[in-house]
Amino acid sequence: MTAPTARETTRENPWPLALLSSNIRKYVDRMSPLWVEGQVVEYKQRPNVKMAFFVLRDVNEQTSMTVKCFSHVLRQTGSAFDEGARVVVLCKPDFYEGNGQLSLFAKEIHIAGTGNLLEQIEQLRRRLHSEGLFDDRHKKPLPFLPRKIGLICGANAKAKDDVIINARTRWPGALFEVKEVPVQGIHCVDAVTHAIAELDDLDDIDLIVVARGGGSVEELLPFSDEKLVRAAFSARTALVSAIGHEADCPLLDFVADYRASTPTDAARRIVPDVTEEKTTIKDAYLRLHQSILQLIHREDEQLHNLVSRPVVRDPSMVVSIHKEHVQHLIIRLRQSMTQTVALHTHQISGLVTTLRALSPYHVFERGFSVVRTASGTVIDNASDISKGELLEVIFHRGSAVVKVAGTNPDATFSKKENS
Repeated sequence: MTAPTARETTRENPWPLALLSSNIRKYVDRMSPLWVEGQVVEYKQRPNVKMAFFVLRDVNEQTSMTVKCFSHVLRQTGSAFDEGARVVVLCKPDFYEGNGQLSLFAKEIHIAGTGNLLEQIEQLRRRLHSEGLFDDRHKKPLPFLPRKIGLICGANAKAKDDVIINARTRWPGALFEVKEVPVQGIHCVDAVTHAIAELDDLDDIDLIVVARGGGSVEELLPFSDEKLVRAAFSARTALVSAIGHEADCPLLDFVADYRASTPTDAARRIVPDVTEEKTTIKDAYLRLHQSILQLIHREDEQLHNLVSRPVVRDPSMVVSIHKEHVQHLIIRLRQSMTQTVALHTHQISGLVTTLRALSPYHVFERGFSVVRTASGTVIDNASDISKGELLEVIFHRGSAVVKVAGTNPDATFSKKENS
């Protein structure tokens, strides 16, 4: 016989789980409707549905609960209802026996103000941005082919397989150092921060990947924690953030050196594709081979052109060409020298004629003579000599010593007398 109350159950007479679930349902159903306050942390708008669902979280605690209501209840709140909004809800607890989940069924929803959780994240984002943590100048380049990849992910998580399997499909030799840690909840921040520090200290780790599959806003909140974000920024090793899906954007994405939209996208980015690299190498080889052939052909043509030149076929032509030039220069030089000699000969002849005309010896040839004293003074005036003085008379040929018998200072020389 089944025990009528929980207190009366024993190891030999336990309740079936369905009975416990039924009794919890009865207890919850007896609870009165009540007003609760919280912040909307997850809400996906789905038009044309009868029931709407969102997650309500305590503003100051980690407690959260699913809330369901008729769609028209949400429409009455207006456009202000969205993730991050603080709301006050008139609801009644509801327990579903099938999976033992406790939720709230809302009858009224009123906006109480913008939720401070997402606002705090936005304020943190602005502060970290002002400090320069998101600047491109801090981004480290990802290695082309890391020796070993540090992977931080959940235990037996799909994100782990997404990264490792897809990476090794691209590059079969990819090596991983895996750190399986909590990727949501109150222990997530410390665990991920510690894992980043551990991997960053390993010398053979060239890249760190923080990966987590999609999740609710609440589940991804740890990856916007300031402690975790600063730890990622301080890491010396390049870091890839692969958190959630394309639309998710925790603060870790902003400090990461590369933000992958999904873990699969991270796998495509952290290692090269061996097939593509082989194709690239093959194409490069073909281009190099073609370039070498073209270079050889071009050089061969140039060599042929050089060999076919007359001067290469008969090197003496170089001497012959210069010999002709030298002979031409010799002829020109001789002509120039002959002209120069003739010119100077003519000039000298003229100078000789002039010199002869000015020379006193030429005067002597016409019968004139020069009279000078014993001291060598030339006499040109009879008054300069006296009777009985000895003088020297120089003729065209020879000289004579004469004695002055007398002078006639007043006598003059005339052409008639000269003739």
